[in-house]
Amino acid sequence: MNIAIIGCGFVADYYVRTLENHPSLKIMGVMDRNPDRAQRFSDYYSLPKYDTLDAVLRDNRVQLVVNLTNPRNHYEVSKAALEAGKHVYSEKPLATDYAEAKELVELAESRGLQISSAPCSLLGETAQTIWKALREQAIGHPYLVYAEMDDGLVHKMMYQAWKSESGTPWPYKDEFEVGCTLEHAGYYLTWFPAFFGPAVNVSAFADCLVKDKVSDGKLDPPDTPDFSVACIKFASGVVARLTCSIVAAHDHELKIFGETGILSTEDCWYYRSPVHIKRRFNIRRKTIVSPIPETYPLVSNQTKKQKYRGAQQMDFARGIAEMADAIKQGQQPYLSARYSLHVNEMVLAIHYALDTGTSYRMETTFEPLEPLSWAR
Repeated sequence: MNIAIIGCGFVADYYVRTLENHPSLKIMGVMDRNPDRAQRFSDYYSLPKYDTLDAVLRDNRVQLVVNLTNPRNHYEVSKAALEAGKHVYSEKPLATDYAEAKELVELAESRGLQISSAPCSLLGETAQTIWKALREQAIGHPYLVYAEMDDGLVHKMMYQAWKSESGTPWPYKDEFEVGCTLEHAGYYLTWFPAFFGPAVNVSAFADCLVKDKVSDGKLDPPDTPDFSVACIKFASGVVARLTCSIVAAHDHELKIFGETGILSTEDCWYYRSPVHIKRRFNIRRKTIVSPIPETYPLVSNQTKKQKYRGAQQMDFARGIAEMADAIKQGQQPYLSARYSLHVNEMVLAIHYALDTGTSYRMETTFEPLEPLSWAR
């Protein structure tokens, strides 16, 4: 399938590098509103360059647009692509406003097109392994989930020196203004509805703990939450607590507490992060959790180590490739438009908790997902 990349910023390098894993995808060209950034990216990867968004949308060879723009531009760019008859794979979130995200999904459906959203880590080996362990009741009935997406005190790090492989600086001003919840909560929230069914209620708290994160200008808005915590109830009755921040020490651990043990993994940013089980057992009148974890075998899709600069090990392009295959087969993508919208709604409910209060009843739902064929 012929694709075009809109947005040649920091994350674009990860996508281009992992596209090498998916030879069925062909890049027709790249485009960025910053001509210098587009030229540098085009030259570095020897890719054709479009001068304008209109040029991309007029190119009849392009079947699928990969929207890697700033989150605040996702809605505008995705809408233009859909109106031009292109399928869309968007970086997270679909939109920063729920009404706009819903509009995109309905526009795609009305035109017989597909739209999907990152992150695609549900397609990874670790997520599919955890799901398999839950189906096999490896820890009995699951009751409660603790998930962490804390990335350390980012504004105290050397972030101004961070650059992508092609030389694009980390967009720290945009990152601080968009906020850690919109940027990172989706990594685990994309997993949970597959495991536990649709979310039915979100109770959340969010706050801006560090008011002045930059010394070279002002943030707009100045009070985007850098900490959020949410309790989410799913249709199955499972409750998940998700904490997200750029204040607390780095921690991406997931724990699922069941009647016979604890299922865990260290980091959703690693597609092959080991999965562990700690069994619960009784000794006399005491119930004890084993201090020694068992390793649950990873299901395998023969993932190789990613060839890019970065601590995480994610195949960013896997979602695009799966989407392209589904379109060619006349099917919905695994991360369908309605599924992506459901995740987007959860994320926004948490992100805007500072303004809207603590309790939010979910509106969206989706068709149940099945495990990937290689993970059954």
